[in-house]
Amino acid sequence: MVNAAETANIKQALAAKAKELGFAACGIAPVGEDPLAARRLEQWLKAGSHGEMAWMANRLHHRRSPRGLWAEARSVIALGMSYAPPSGAEVAHKAAERGQISVYAQGRDYHDTVKKALKALARWLIEESARRGLGDAGVKVFVDTAPVMEKPLGQAAGLGWQGKHTNLVSRGHGSWLFLGAIYTTLALEPDAAGKDRCGSCNACQTACPTQAFPAPYRLDARRCISYLTIELKGAVPQELRKALGNRIYGCDDCLAVCPWNKFADAAAANRAFLPRAELVAPRLAELLALDHAGFRRLFSGSPIKRIGRDRMVRNCLYAAGNSGDASLIPAVRALLADPDPVVAEAATWAIDQLAP
Repeated sequence: MVNAAETANIKQALAAKAKELGFAACGIAPVGEDPLAARRLEQWLKAGSHGEMAWMANRLHHRRSPRGLWAEARSVIALGMSYAPPSGAEVAHKAAERGQISVYAQGRDYHDTVKKALKALARWLIEESARRGLGDAGVKVFVDTAPVMEKPLGQAAGLGWQGKHTNLVSRGHGSWLFLGAIYTTLALEPDAAGKDRCGSCNACQTACPTQAFPAPYRLDARRCISYLTIELKGAVPQELRKALGNRIYGCDDCLAVCPWNKFADAAAANRAFLPRAELVAPRLAELLALDHAGFRRLFSGSPIKRIGRDRMVRNCLYAAGNSGDASLIPAVRALLADPDPVVAEAATWAIDQLAP
């Protein structure tokens, strides 16, 4: 028979252990389907708003609920790790000859850091549940690479709420949380769900340079700069290139303007995500000169590494074209005959902007 008192006690110990391992937020979510989240996902896919991210549609049945992915799951432990920047919304570098990289990608790869902590917490849970007489706890850990709805689960677990920009917003950490989840066969009492506190604010909607929000709580990824610079493999549509500005990997605009960020404590951020100096505002001329080996060296241990040299150089060419800096013309010209046709076309476009 399961000891209810021990089950309650292990929740308290779990939260303490999560904090010790570097997590800033921890909560328990139920494993049943969230009708609102499932409906939003289906509508989003039906509208084609996922663009080239075919995996979102291919595993819809797994995303609808935790039990859709793992039938034995009885609880979800939702966790958040802070990467709050030291200077909030002012972190982006605006110099035209430099590139702008999203805050989350300026430090160590969050996949590695969060997953390592999740595995350590899962091992602790297995040992602790056995010690407390709660039986063998089965566990599965997830961080961003499996069909898991981390943001709705984060809201269901009380970590915050899914804001109008579709990301999780926390009262204590603003919009700066990496999310992870542990599915477990251990039956834990769910926490109270997070309450939507966006109110009438629409700052994130109006801040988007490409108008990627057709309505509050809806994101058209095909217009989102993060999607365009990271997920899109081909050329960025001509009509959106100017709006990219000097953003070469991701975009923080909708996150940075969120008023709840004023409560985010940068001291709570995991030190693994402190920015590397060479990634805060890299010079476009130096990035344009990268070959494949040089790209791998520069972005070793960074989430940026996964997009490869060609996509990064493509992004830098758009930024160069938007810079108005004629000193970049030689670096751009050197790429007009690049073996990658998307890079070569981007170089032609950049030259047309810089020397019409």
